[in-house]
Amino acid sequence: MSPIQECNPTSEGVSKDDLVIPVIDFEPYLTGTPSDKHAVGMSITNAFKTSGFLYLKNHGIPPSVTRKVFDTSAEFFARPQEEKDLLAWTTPQSNRGYVAKGREKVTQASDPNEIRKMRNSNPDLKESIEIGREGVEGHPNQWPDEIDDKGKEFTEVMKAFFLTCKDLHIKFMRAVALGMCLPEHFFDEYTDGGDNNLRLLHYPPVAKTVFKNNEGQVRAGEHSDYGSITLLFQDARGGLQVKSPKGTFIDATPIADTIVINAGDLLARWSNDQIKSTIHRVVEPIPKQGSEDSDEYPARYSVAYFCNPNLEKFIEAIPGTFGGNLGEKKYEGINSGEYLVQRLAATY
Repeated sequence: MSPIQECNPTSEGVSKDDLVIPVIDFEPYLTGTPSDKHAVGMSITNAFKTSGFLYLKNHGIPPSVTRKVFDTSAEFFARPQEEKDLLAWTTPQSNRGYVAKGREKVTQASDPNEIRKMRNSNPDLKESIEIGREGVEGHPNQWPDEIDDKGKEFTEVMKAFFLTCKDLHIKFMRAVALGMCLPEHFFDEYTDGGDNNLRLLHYPPVAKTVFKNNEGQVRAGEHSDYGSITLLFQDARGGLQVKSPKGTFIDATPIADTIVINAGDLLARWSNDQIKSTIHRVVEPIPKQGSEDSDEYPARYSVAYFCNPNLEKFIEAIPGTFGGNLGEKKYEGINSGEYLVQRLAATY
């Protein structure tokens, strides 16, 4: 098996401070020839080698589906606090349920005392609800279907969207396999279980003085993602920033009808760091034209689908990513589920 090779991306979505986040058209992979599919895979892995991020267009999820998910998410977060608290997140092992503002502090730190200090001084300004795959014994999803009819609708919409994203995850990883010169279905045995996490995020409106008076305050702190890849659906507000090779944070400006996809830590380990799991954060968005005089930053909504290898799988560097002039393995092998629980336990 060969190491990941170079390929030119389809087009540039963001290019600044040596950070290039390309826009990649997925349609040729979905409907094209074997040569077309291979070219898409090469473009994806090249983006993951250089920036760790890309925009995916023509991905097969209709805009109407995404709009419905965002509308349904906003309705959920508008519920009274006591209703949301009934669905509270409990443990890293479950990783399901509602997370109130200030509960989570995403960070690269590993010292519990340091994380606690950061959470108290500059908590992440967001709330979320975490949704895992259905049918896991002892770890049920916290659905609002027994509250009212809107709760039933929420449950139906999100169950369907979870499976829609799972399908895209499987197809996308097949393209990644081609780009790594692996058999197209190499990752199928790692993705078929769907041990993924659908996270609906709401960043409430924030007074501008909060950021002015608190150095280092952000809506979500600097971090890399834990799993294999993340599918991020943004609203038009913006706020996502990606760390460049020069150490600056660059806006990943929303592009209509695309999904921002980034590589996570486990995919980086799988590739022996040929693929990058890049640091990113969420900050206050740029004010809309005409709203510069407002005293607060507007709300932001996003939907993240965190894709993980099946939790029982053992992850270690793939042959062809180490040895010879590529160097030795950088990481010991690790169980996917154990690794994710470790990272989640530190975050919360």
